[in-house]
Amino acid sequence: MRKSFFRNWYQDKIKNKVKKRMVPLDKIMNAGLLAGMLFLLAFVYYGYRKGIFSSTEAFESYIAGFGVWEAVVFILIQIIQVVVPVLPSSIGCVAGILLFGPWTGFLYNYIAICTGSVINFLLSRRYGVVFAEKIVGEKRFEKYIHMTEDRNNFEKVFIAAIFAPGAPDDFLCYIAGLTKMKLKKFVLVILLGKPLSIAIFSLGTSAVIKFIISLLK
Repeated sequence: MRKSFFRNWYQDKIKNKVKKRMVPLDKIMNAGLLAGMLFLLAFVYYGYRKGIFSSTEAFESYIAGFGVWEAVVFILIQIIQVVVPVLPSSIGCVAGILLFGPWTGFLYNYIAICTGSVINFLLSRRYGVVFAEKIVGEKRFEKYIHMTEDRNNFEKVFIAAIFAPGAPDDFLCYIAGLTKMKLKKFVLVILLGKPLSIAIFSLGTSAVIKFIISLLK
């Protein structure tokens, strides 16, 4: 009995020491988010300084410079352009089609945009109104936040925006994270709605560009 008591006491003491040494998960997540946001801001600044986002041709040339890694780099940059919606994501969509062809480019755009949209939703849900407002911008935030007063109406607007090409869906993903919409429903809407909007926008824009180029030859 006495040995059992001291054994339990010693085990509890060891556990407490381990707990004190462990870094809380929240701190790790916050540090990771901070590092990620700093990287995003640094890349955005670098991109603007170098003119990477100034045109489809500049973006295409930059990605092509990575050789065998160009697909991975393209997807990562497209994710960044969704998470930081001040960047012109349309440039990336068109460049993906021109770089990799219509079907492969569409696939890479789909993977990146869906991933970025889910990240937006989770960030907003994790860090709340203040964070979402800073990312979206005060004017845009005030424009869209009133939609959340009627949950059913917002979900209808959100679904329509995801399916429609050219809609401000990156911003709405942040707003959706502030509502009671379940993650499973959000992901389902994104996965089903994005193919149509990406295909119409990317392939349509690419066709127009190629048509214009053919006229100029």
